Amino acid sequence: MESLLPSCHCRGNASRSLHLPSSGLSVGSSKANFSSRWVPISTKARQIDPVNYPSLKVYGKQSEESVMEKEEPIIPPVEIPLRYSSGSASPLGVSESQNGINFSIFSKHASSVVLCLKYLNRCAEDSNSELVEIPLDPGKNRTEDIWHVCVEGLPQSGVLYGYRFDGPKEWERGHRYDSTVVVLDPYAKLVSGRNFYGDVTNKQCHFLGTYDFESLPFDWGPDYKLPNIPENELVIYEMNVRAFTADKSSDLDPDICGSYLGVIEKIPHLLELGINAVELLPIFEFDEFEFQRFPNPRDHMVNTWGYSTLNFFAPMSRYASRGGGPLACSLELKQMIRALHNAGIEVILDVVYNHTNEADDKNPYTTSFRGIDNKVYYMLDDNSQLLNFSGCGNTLNCNHPVVRDLVLDSLRHWVTEYHVDGFRFDLASVLCRDTDGTPLSAPPLIKAIAKDEVLSRCKIIAEPWDCGGLYLVGSFPNWDRWAEWNGKYRDDIRRFVKGDCGMKGSFATRISGSADLYQVNQRKPYHGVNFVIAHDGFTLYDLVSYNDKHNDANGEEGRDGCNDNFSWNCGFEGETDDANIKRLRSRQMKNFHLALMISQGVPMMLMGDEYGHTRYGNNNSYGHDTAINHFQWGQLDSKREGHFRFFSEMIKFRHSHHMLRRTRFLAKNDVTWHEDNWGNPESKFLAFTLHEEKHGGDIYLAFNAHDFFVEVTIPSPPHKNSWYRVVDTNLESPKDFVTEGVPFTGTQYNIAPYSSILLEAKPLTIH
Repeated sequence: MESLLPSCHCRGNASRSLHLPSSGLSVGSSKANFSSRWVPISTKARQIDPVNYPSLKVYGKQSEESVMEKEEPIIPPVEIPLRYSSGSASPLGVSESQNGINFSIFSKHASSVVLCLKYLNRCAEDSNSELVEIPLDPGKNRTEDIWHVCVEGLPQSGVLYGYRFDGPKEWERGHRYDSTVVVLDPYAKLVSGRNFYGDVTNKQCHFLGTYDFESLPFDWGPDYKLPNIPENELVIYEMNVRAFTADKSSDLDPDICGSYLGVIEKIPHLLELGINAVELLPIFEFDEFEFQRFPNPRDHMVNTWGYSTLNFFAPMSRYASRGGGPLACSLELKQMIRALHNAGIEVILDVVYNHTNEADDKNPYTTSFRGIDNKVYYMLDDNSQLLNFSGCGNTLNCNHPVVRDLVLDSLRHWVTEYHVDGFRFDLASVLCRDTDGTPLSAPPLIKAIAKDEVLSRCKIIAEPWDCGGLYLVGSFPNWDRWAEWNGKYRDDIRRFVKGDCGMKGSFATRISGSADLYQVNQRKPYHGVNFVIAHDGFTLYDLVSYNDKHNDANGEEGRDGCNDNFSWNCGFEGETDDANIKRLRSRQMKNFHLALMISQGVPMMLMGDEYGHTRYGNNNSYGHDTAINHFQWGQLDSKREGHFRFFSEMIKFRHSHHMLRRTRFLAKNDVTWHEDNWGNPESKFLAFTLHEEKHGGDIYLAFNAHDFFVEVTIPSPPHKNSWYRVVDTNLESPKDFVTEGVPFTGTQYNIAPYSSILLEAKPLTIH
């Protein structure tokens, strides 16, 4: 079978050997038909005698024979005094032992395994230097389904490694072995690929594992502590590490634009906005050029969202500054998390355990799991073909014991090594399927995550649906631990605010904490993560500016992206100079944000909505490393005193009012609904008062989604208090949000079309 890896820019005898490009840490491969020199670990089931094999010499020139050269070559050799022993099956991955560096990897169905090694520092010196190949003896180097070897003489860092697997060629039985492909260890803690994000001169690099047992443990600092923010106190900011500072308007040193260090420089913005948790789009290693492996309608795009995991343990190395590579990446990610924690901001990772980058059988991209044991790592149908509940060509077999342990080990690694505070699980319904795809009522992996001691302090959030139709909003298996992205909140809030009929009751239910979904067993309002906008779909600005998606730039003739956006363009599709339409759009964005911030549950907003970022109607912008996705700091500056100010003040208002962050569902004495028209589908007005028992600090809210004014009678404030108008979204800044409030002494309030108000009861201030 022909190699499934893309061709590499090589020099020399590319037809016979793998040559390593000189760019940074990358390793390229086409057909990996190596004639590298190797010494077998065992011959006729006996261990190598270190006297007979005292060292291994690797030369810059290749030989047809796989033997050790006795003569000095023209090019000086690199002495590698390596010795081999059977090693240990545990732990999986690479570990340091008393006898050397231990390598351990799972494969149940492989018939042969070859460990491939290469010195990292040779890459920059000699693009023709070879891999050292160590075939593993099943009699000595296999314990049940674990293949292992210990190599003595390797340095504690600076080594690239991978494996070649061979096994049954029976596609009809689910096997996909190809011994010409060097694959990545699923347990590699660091991954080396191209150094610079989007480096077009090195598109077709190969990804190999590396390790570091040389560096000192990271110093988190003497005064460092985890934020440990209660779930009901969270305000989550969904963001992309690269896109946050990649644009030149960030005004950062170009060496740190789009990096973990770039995020550190912008922490003051996050604090000014008022959020206290960031939810990072995937930061596991991925290949941004995966769409460009072969001609296709998407081959002009670059993966910027990262939902296509190569490895579940290694951080995205090209988010390091200055092309620093995997070791620098790991260090700088820790520096970023430390800085966020020191600022009181938690870090939640968006994790993708539902599929991998390896695509489907039509256009496979074999980098790891597929070539190691396809039948174990992926769900297969009755014909041993890949099932596709992810929409990406394959589905990780998460409830297989081996894969389940892989996921748990990965999660624990991110918590113990990087101190992350939680995880949002992409297409988490996939994790609720059996090995044949059948939905499970008590999925072993979901239960194990909920019960795991190491993960006990973490927020665990499910995206409770998948592309196979398993929609579990409100019914995701939870053990009273799992929270959910509340997709029904998104849809119902959008429909009410834009003025759809018959949505008032649903709107009231959603802002009250969605008790219809979550008031079961010991679940709380904060087990619902409320959002109007997320990374996939329209931005907030586009939600009020476009009726239809405009995804032509994606190359799929508009077939991609969701069609049910529940959006309204306020009278014109896209950009306009009409002042009335622009004012209406501004009101609507403020209405959405007000509703989100006064709702019971955990609010989440999208990066860029604080200034009104537009993707020009593209609701599936995963492949654009441009201003479509990049945070526009210049636009933020222009909106700082208006749109941004309102968003920031509203978040801070939520933080300062406990009644908006309850740990229990609303009872009758917590809220008064000023409503006797629930059954009228034409009614698009809702008013209510939230009661604060201790000091009478009630909050009155009214939302008018009609296209006409509504005059409403304001109820009397609590005893010895008066109403103060804090919010009226119909007013221009700074009157739209007045922190201290404007005294309101009347009984009637005329609420403008498509606007909302918030009054707060406080003791009357005498001037």
